[in-house]
Amino acid sequence: MSDPTLGAYNIFDLRDMAMSRTPRGVFEFVDRGTEDEVGLRNNREAFERIKLKPRTLVDVSKRNQEIEFFGHKHKMPIGIAPTGTAGLLWYQGEIALARAAAAAGIPFTLATGSQTSMEKVAEAVPGARLWFQLYMWPDRSLSHQLVERAKNAGYEALVVTVDGAAAGNREYNMRNGFTMPFQYTRRNIWDVLKHPRWMFGVLARYIMTTGMPRYENYPSAIKSKITGLPMGRASLRTDSLSWDDLRQLRQMWPRKLIVKGILHPQDAVLAADCGADAVVVSNHGGRNLDVTMAPIEVLPDILQALGGRIPVIVDSGFRRGSDVVKALALGADMVYVGRSTLYGVGAGGEAGATRAINIFREEIDRVMALIGCPDIAGLNSDYLVLPKNVKAATAA
Repeated sequence: MSDPTLGAYNIFDLRDMAMSRTPRGVFEFVDRGTEDEVGLRNNREAFERIKLKPRTLVDVSKRNQEIEFFGHKHKMPIGIAPTGTAGLLWYQGEIALARAAAAAGIPFTLATGSQTSMEKVAEAVPGARLWFQLYMWPDRSLSHQLVERAKNAGYEALVVTVDGAAAGNREYNMRNGFTMPFQYTRRNIWDVLKHPRWMFGVLARYIMTTGMPRYENYPSAIKSKITGLPMGRASLRTDSLSWDDLRQLRQMWPRKLIVKGILHPQDAVLAADCGADAVVVSNHGGRNLDVTMAPIEVLPDILQALGGRIPVIVDSGFRRGSDVVKALALGADMVYVGRSTLYGVGAGGEAGATRAINIFREEIDRVMALIGCPDIAGLNSDYLVLPKNVKAATAA
């Protein structure tokens, strides 16, 4: 009988497994930040500066992690964030992630830059809570075509990423020779050969079916033009994105609209004014601008500015169930996890993604018991000891 834990007892174990299984270029694209990786480190250190203040002699025998979001009950207070390389860690890794999320009763967000098309994911995982992440391209009409495809494929929410006016300065991609579509070079051929499971289980399967991995949601004309560029620079970007674009998307998209990449309270308010149904407080996992504050640090200010008008999701740096509990106690409505479940996919496909989700479930449950809180709705800032530079929204 196979071990459902895969021998992984925390997210960091899954990270080690993914690192051993995948070529360096693939793994570092997932794992690392940008420039000096100040933002990457601070995302984690910000959680460490927040402490928990437990209550005792509380009946926590009927602990419950369920939340309601957008009118749907989710079995856990987390969702799978959009990440564009699941399909490079595992063959059709996006489907593996979507299946694991569906089984766990949480939403999965497919990235524009995925290696599996939105239609194929929707067909493979019927009944899943599927959201689609959108990057706006210089040619707006092409992005609007993606919106129509997502609508026709049945995606429930559109997640518009707004913090990517320019590509992050990820120098390691150039050193590793990691390109999209994947190409053999002198720099990476030996690394690929050292990882035969990945070479035969991922790369060879693509070559035998659809060819070299590409951005499958991109129109054919664009896919053929993007050849051998470093990951992160191969994806299309526009530096002219404005609030008018968001208003236009609101008119086009009849379902839930989420704005991802908010770090300033005034931007959160403007997003709500433009018709957004939720915002994601995010610094792109420390992968774009290296010297931003951690989202968990600015979360209370954003909650204060919004005053409950729309739900708030937060991401970047979540590796432990205690991180999730801290964010919810500060007032977040849900937490997005990205790298953590990617590590799981890299370690073992759907089984690995399931293990990552279960680790969060187990840790959240344990932390709630130990702080004396039986359900998510009961979490608040009374359970926290905050650093001087962070104030809970209710105390502002």
